[in-house]
Amino acid sequence: MTIQKINRRTMLKSVGTATVGLPLLEEMLVSSTQAAQNQTKEVPVRAFNVFFGLGIPAPLQTEGFEGVLEPLKPLSNKLLIMRNVDQVRCDEKGINAHYDGASGAFTAEPPDGEAKSGGPSIDQVIRKAHYPKGLPPGMVSTLIGGTFFRRSRVGRYVHSYNQDCTVAATMQERPRDLFDRVFGSISVGGDGTDVRRKRIKRSVLDSVVDDYKFYTGVNSPLGSASKARVADHLDRIREFEQRAFALKKKNPNAPQLPPRSKILHGGPADPGGMGVDITLEELTTEWRLMADLYALAIQMDRVRFGALTFLAAGERIRLTGDYEYNGKKIWKFDDARQQNASGDKGCSHEWWHKFNEKKKNEALRAHAHMKMREVAYFLQRLNDKDSIEANGQTILENSLITISTESGDGRHNDVKRELSGVFHAITGANGRFKTGQIMDVGAEGLDVYNTMLAGMGVKDRLGPSKRKMSPVDSIRA
Repeated sequence: MTIQKINRRTMLKSVGTATVGLPLLEEMLVSSTQAAQNQTKEVPVRAFNVFFGLGIPAPLQTEGFEGVLEPLKPLSNKLLIMRNVDQVRCDEKGINAHYDGASGAFTAEPPDGEAKSGGPSIDQVIRKAHYPKGLPPGMVSTLIGGTFFRRSRVGRYVHSYNQDCTVAATMQERPRDLFDRVFGSISVGGDGTDVRRKRIKRSVLDSVVDDYKFYTGVNSPLGSASKARVADHLDRIREFEQRAFALKKKNPNAPQLPPRSKILHGGPADPGGMGVDITLEELTTEWRLMADLYALAIQMDRVRFGALTFLAAGERIRLTGDYEYNGKKIWKFDDARQQNASGDKGCSHEWWHKFNEKKKNEALRAHAHMKMREVAYFLQRLNDKDSIEANGQTILENSLITISTESGDGRHNDVKRELSGVFHAITGANGRFKTGQIMDVGAEGLDVYNTMLAGMGVKDRLGPSKRKMSPVDSIRA
């Protein structure tokens, strides 16, 4: 049977503003053999920064997958975990690592005031180099999202910066806003009705129904297997949309929806920086929806660059709830009671300030373990059957995903200790970097990042132009 070739960038487009990409189908490839030989064409360059707040004290990192890094173990062959990364050059006098360490994550530079970084982030440098004329039409140039509460300085939660050190895109902190950023909104105005109320009653898929009928109908260029995959793909979009918007018009065949999040966003999220009370279920329900939507956007090739944040730098939450991993109870979160304090002093933040390598640090360990579980959740979304690409590898394997945080310790009384040993992990970027190892690199973050840029075929470098670069060749494949 002759397979009619269709473009990888084919979209379902509505008469409004919704744009829905198709999954990768066999008709988008000339042949599996040729696609595997032509990885540059079929596998795009992508780079994403994944940030988690408060860090992992360096002594705990030495325990490898036997300690708080345990949730990353199932992905260990697809990650390079780097220890002993030094970010001391990001220190800004009079400001603790919650600010400057977070701004230095993915830039290796101290912040420049309240709302700017000291340099571009690695994802944007790669974007500029590989797409100097811009990304293909219909794509979101940069996607920034996250679940967080602590605000004040932008560097706490935004981790993608342009060449001029401004934020690369508007931060999407509500799942429904991220959905609209990726897939668009429906034009329903003109009759005086509140557009927002109309939006939650309609699906973006309602406006691409004619395209859907064509691709699954008798005149479709797709084979039966691809038709079924398109139908499954759009069902999945509708499911995520329902979760984000609590749409009244629901597909009766969709899975049971989780409770709608009651989490506050924006200014009211953490008034005065005194912390918020939240359950583990509330936190992870919202984060996982955000992670699902972000991963779906990547799978559909709607976005190739950006950043995702799980809890801000210096995050102040008072977490409650039983924490389990692989069917085993790890800890019972009850920060305020366990701290025997209220307000900001009763937050999980304080466990990091109280870290003592001679003690068990049980609460801190539980929080760090939970963060790794949630980071791993997102990474796994890019490593499933819906993420297989033309070269037979997953999006996780083909992309450059950099995972980091703000601090290597958490105690503010020693800058060297606080900004040394900052946790880093990267994916292989389609065979460019080593994976399957935990490596003590013993290098400055700036040299690590510039080595990554070199490995990605980028000529530009971060940091002062006169500074001599010390390549960290041990991380390159």
